[in-house]
Amino acid sequence: MSLNAAVRPTRSSRSIGWLPFALVALVVIPAISGSLRLVELTGGDQLLPPNPRITASPLPVVVHILCAVAYASVGAFQFSGGLRRRWPGWHRVGGRILVVLGLCVAVSALWMTLFYPRATGGDLAYAFRLAFGSGMAASILLGFDAIRRGDVAGHRAWMARAYALALGAGTQVFTLGVGNALFGTSELNTALGLGAGWVINLAVVEYVLRRRSSTRGVGGAKRGGSWSRMPACVTSSTDADRASIV
Repeated sequence: MSLNAAVRPTRSSRSIGWLPFALVALVVIPAISGSLRLVELTGGDQLLPPNPRITASPLPVVVHILCAVAYASVGAFQFSGGLRRRWPGWHRVGGRILVVLGLCVAVSALWMTLFYPRATGGDLAYAFRLAFGSGMAASILLGFDAIRRGDVAGHRAWMARAYALALGAGTQVFTLGVGNALFGTSELNTALGLGAGWVINLAVVEYVLRRRSSTRGVGGAKRGGSWSRMPACVTSSTDADRASIV
């Protein structure tokens, strides 16, 4: 019995866990839509409704789609503690790549918001896009600065917020679908559906952060603070995170 108890944690620590795959699944629909748009922009068949905003200036949307898919896919596996314990260098190299990808996602989104003709959703959606795009860029920069200062908890929190905002498109598939089905299609409903996607993702992250913070105590502090009791699929060792300081 004691032998089994000793073996189980080791196996768990080597497991990638389910969370990264769930996060990747959340972005499958936006990734497919973006891929179809890229096919259209490279001269393939038009499989989506025409969008003159994109065809008139395709470079920002190409950068946005490619970087967003890569950021969401690679970033999901940064939440695997087992993966980072097996390959400690993964977090450091992947994190550097993700900082660049994430900033490209945020900056290209802001560029399209500011310089493309207004998208659906009216002024409220415009304000949401500016606010949450800026919030994503700021979160990445704050997370990068935190790890350079050795603040592991701050780094994790800010990077989790940035990733939550990046996954807004995945959640918006559901919030827009449900909102349009219940209340019909209008600029206000579109704006609220978009905003709800970002807010829901942020709310989940803040709930996890606050819940783990509330469990902090003498034993938790010895093991690394408020994230120390996170499941293996959501956290990594403090040593691995400190190794990512650049």
